[in-house]
Amino acid sequence: MAQVLEFKLPDLGEGLTEAEIVRWLVNVGDVVAIDQPVVEVETAKAMVEVPCPYGGVVTARFGEEGTELPVGAPLLTVAVGAPAPGAADATAPATQGAAPAESAVSSEYSGNVLVGYGTAGPAARRRRVRRDGVPAASPAPVAPAAPAAAAPATREPVVDGPVPVISPLVRKLAREKGLDLRGVRGSGPDGLILRADVERAAVAATEAVRPAPAAAPAPAPSSAAVGERIPLRGVRGAVADKLSRSRTEIPDATCWVDADATELMAARTAMNAAGGPKISLLALLARICTHALARFPELNSTVDMAAREIVRLPSVHLGFAAQTERGLVVPVVRDAGTRTAESLTAEFARLTESARQGTLTPADLTGGTFTLNNYGVFGVDGSTPIVNHPEAAMLGVGRIIPKPWVHQGELAVRQVVQLSLTFDHRVCDGGTAGGFLRYVADCVEHPSVLLRTL
Repeated sequence: MAQVLEFKLPDLGEGLTEAEIVRWLVNVGDVVAIDQPVVEVETAKAMVEVPCPYGGVVTARFGEEGTELPVGAPLLTVAVGAPAPGAADATAPATQGAAPAESAVSSEYSGNVLVGYGTAGPAARRRRVRRDGVPAASPAPVAPAAPAAAAPATREPVVDGPVPVISPLVRKLAREKGLDLRGVRGSGPDGLILRADVERAAVAATEAVRPAPAAAPAPAPSSAAVGERIPLRGVRGAVADKLSRSRTEIPDATCWVDADATELMAARTAMNAAGGPKISLLALLARICTHALARFPELNSTVDMAAREIVRLPSVHLGFAAQTERGLVVPVVRDAGTRTAESLTAEFARLTESARQGTLTPADLTGGTFTLNNYGVFGVDGSTPIVNHPEAAMLGVGRIIPKPWVHQGELAVRQVVQLSLTFDHRVCDGGTAGGFLRYVADCVEHPSVLLRTL
């Protein structure tokens, strides 16, 4: 006899309590395999496909595309052990919140804990409550998809044909704006249409059809007039929460120093001229950071105020700031202290490309212990970085440009960079932070310093 099991939106990682349904990958009546992706969702950090740990026939879906669901809310129900898709209709619905016996579903349940999600049985059965303490209500199930009523032509974009679009979010936005994507010029690689392109096209279309204002006296100022309100959701909302918490909880301080990066740039040029994989400047800076953290482990730590302890972390998981179409994200390179320059270069490239495509997983964006922020790519010399909570420090790197510099007692034009270190003053004092920053600067000025630690 078939048994109907409920699959709930799993835990999506640190600090992520909800997700928006972007696209359903299955319909009611479809047969799904164990761990088959069933829905594509967007969180505040990434857009991911969620696999279902059950195998069987889909009997119901909960939430339409564009709906935001809290973690723990039902996503769909699956009839396990159904002899055929048609048998799903005859299956009795499962009682909400009921947990089936493990022995009854062992052959139809993967039991896998998906990396960064936590979809194992206990985690999937967890029930979340709203902030007011009331259990989150389950949304009504979505009936099988039926042909939609014809919408006005001005509100339905034409997306058929060779349109360079990857993101379903871009298609969804174009549909809401009533744009024909074939008339939108993409600014991404190979003409890829990005969200910003759709927004610009929508503004241009609005301006084109806006009638000329009739001559009329200027309206009197109204106290009800307000500026544009932009919801703090998605990546922007997550960044706002993270930075606010950092400023509220961490008593940070910043120190900085100028360094002559001429020899570091020359060393990179020589390494890349020798053949083999190219080495990025970010990888060399990461190597310098990991060696500096080995000397000053106070800065690779976190603070547990509940226990009133500083927790020094055994490994360096290096985060790096990456600006994307969806906003600022901080992917994490695992075990950066054990990687070579070639390995770091490859991992930076992989994570950066995933960030641009919006395919980073929560596991790629959590667990960092120290952050490297190369804001020099924006053409600025210096900044005062905000610590990426709950880490203890962040190193900022400005642009490397020719400047007058006293070299070997004479004035010369050298490649100069400003380095900034923001640190949690609870984990160390200025002497330790200054020692870390000075060591980093020494390695930038004289890369041979690293040879002493190899």
